[in-house]
Amino acid sequence: MSKPSHPNDPSPSTSSGTPLDATPARALGDFIRAHRERLSPMAVGLPPGPRRRTPGLRREEVAQLCGVSPTWYTWIEQGRPVSASADALARIAVALQLSRAERAYLFELAEERDPAEPDQAATDAPSALIETVQLIQSPAYVLDRQWTALAWNAPAADLFVGWLDNARDGQPSGAAAPERNLLRFTFTTSSARALIVDWETRARRLAAEFRADSIRHLNDAPTRALIDALSAESDAFARFWASQDVGEREGGAREFDHPRHGRVVYDQITFKPAHREDLKLVVLVRRS
Repeated sequence: MSKPSHPNDPSPSTSSGTPLDATPARALGDFIRAHRERLSPMAVGLPPGPRRRTPGLRREEVAQLCGVSPTWYTWIEQGRPVSASADALARIAVALQLSRAERAYLFELAEERDPAEPDQAATDAPSALIETVQLIQSPAYVLDRQWTALAWNAPAADLFVGWLDNARDGQPSGAAAPERNLLRFTFTTSSARALIVDWETRARRLAAEFRADSIRHLNDAPTRALIDALSAESDAFARFWASQDVGEREGGAREFDHPRHGRVVYDQITFKPAHREDLKLVVLVRRS
């Protein structure tokens, strides 16, 4: 006889031949169970009830708090390869009173995007982060999810001619401020090809890095619109994107042929600010 399922729960699947403790689902189940066992009934407003054989909340109690069936919740804890939506995970995080870091870890284990993450359309950066950029003496800038610069300092504006300064290819004097997207600058302006040493290699790498970085919001409207537009406007981007190459955003040497300073070499370092992992702080340190 098959086990009952909740009408709102995704159907479970089985995976014969693979030990449960060798799967990501097992790691997810272990994490959830550990935090359930740490939480007392009184902490969530439930009566202590009769003597408990196990520490913390019962699985049935967490299922009730989450609004899911006990069977489905039990399968999650057991590490069965069931499908858990972002909404279901969010309810589990709330029920277990997870901290911000614990919640982020939960979603990473489940390979889902937290619906409570900052809006992908947000165009703001924390004021403290903007102030930090201005205090850095080396070129520094902040990128959003689509790699549009939200803040940058004077050294960055001096270095990135055609992107972070006031000039763009074909833009008349007095025109509105240009879009500060790093991908658009790299793939659609002649100034980028002149500025970036070994442009072909760097541009290919940039597309691979963006593919890896955008995987969790690849179908969001702003990201999709950017990819579609670049694919139409740049043959190089379309070719690199179609290659399916994936790469981490790494540091290392960045060489430029600057129109005023000549050949300059920097080491690039990228940081993700706490509580705003949708943003990146990029710093370039000049090599002596």
